[in-house]
Amino acid sequence: MRPKKVILCVSDSEQWLSVTKFLLETHGYKVRTAQGAPEAIGIFAATAIDLVVTDLEFKLQEMNGAQLIERLKQINPYAPMILLHTLDNPETLGVFDAMLAKKNMSSLELLERIRVMAARKRGPRKGSQYAPRQEEVSV
Repeated sequence: MRPKKVILCVSDSEQWLSVTKFLLETHGYKVRTAQGAPEAIGIFAATAIDLVVTDLEFKLQEMNGAQLIERLKQINPYAPMILLHTLDNPETLGVFDAMLAKKNMSSLELLERIRVMAARKRGPRKGSQYAPRQEEVSV
């Protein structure tokens, strides 16, 4: 049996977090939740997270979801990040791997996007400065 993927869901809506956590756990994922950027950064830095789903807007927070993703990418640039938004023109938001409109998104669409992104192999590519070279690998 394969280990379960760990997903971090971030929103200031406790109801959305509860519903999304239930949905993902019933489909075989482990879910961690955070009700804002500071909590999410702490969890992400301390836990092996396979994928992040975050809302764009947080009420009464210092940073929005796009800024949170930029911060999390500094910690682990290879973890896929999905940004949920309610904007009409979201092209200028920043560094995320996928974006879904909350107005039109079904739970099946969210599940499928998570399934595809969690299945992708992440990490440094061969030949990059992060990948060990053949002669560096000890036998």
